[in-house]
Amino acid sequence: MLELPNGFHGAFRRRDVVAAIGRYGLLTALARGELVSFHKRVLVSRELVTQLRTRAAAALLLAGERAVLTRHTAARMYGCTAADFAPIDILVPYERRIDRLPGIVVHHGVFSEDDVTEIDGLPLLAPEIVLADLLCRARRPTSLACADQMFRGLPEAQRPGFRGSVLRAISARADVRGTRQARVLLDLATGLPESPFESQLLLTFYDRELPMPIPQHSITTIDGREIYRLDFAWPEFRIAVEYDGYAAHAERHDRDRRRDEDLAGRGWIVIHATIDDLMAPFRLVSEVRQALADRRLSA
Repeated sequence: MLELPNGFHGAFRRRDVVAAIGRYGLLTALARGELVSFHKRVLVSRELVTQLRTRAAAALLLAGERAVLTRHTAARMYGCTAADFAPIDILVPYERRIDRLPGIVVHHGVFSEDDVTEIDGLPLLAPEIVLADLLCRARRPTSLACADQMFRGLPEAQRPGFRGSVLRAISARADVRGTRQARVLLDLATGLPESPFESQLLLTFYDRELPMPIPQHSITTIDGREIYRLDFAWPEFRIAVEYDGYAAHAERHDRDRRRDEDLAGRGWIVIHATIDDLMAPFRLVSEVRQALADRRLSA
């Protein structure tokens, strides 16, 4: 095994590898598959080539000084699994001109040192700036899901302050495109949905002009003990939507059936949604709308 220089999360400048083990050693490492080429100037460890931090580090090595992670890549670093995994998004000042690089999207903008933080030695924009950018520019379902995941990752007491920071970041943007959309999505974000699919369902209800439900609504006994937690609920009408995120096995199916029967006995209507309803929501929206109409008539 060749003694490689210290890498940056498994990423190496080619010149550093040559300086440490020589050109023959480099060719040997490539032939053995210990290193693979990310770019003609940057190599990565084969064992880490699919890791986000390794790919991000390689992109930063290519970009050079005054480059930071941004947008989807930065959101991923903050734990947003809803953000895109590829390509790697980096931000550089306007005066920097970088050739097009494979697997990397280069964005140009203005940022200060106060706007930058680090995770494991990787520079990236602060979370409120990253989220503000996504809310303005990314696909709406993705950006709302990322907002919910960021809020969910914070203690409840810190969420109002973070919301205010994101709103200030939106207002401070020189490019006003998407800022109106961003404010709407920020208002919808609560951190309560437990998956990106649930965030997308919430957006579906909003887009179809349904009354907004309460995510993760708790059903309790008379003494306050929680017995069920519903994905979405209109408690005044006792209507719930439950997202079935995967094909449930027999035990889960039976448990859900018993829960639905118990809720029906308590006066609830439970409507089930699947991933198909995210692609074509007509059936789901129609059922919810009809249930709301029926309950209003009977009130």
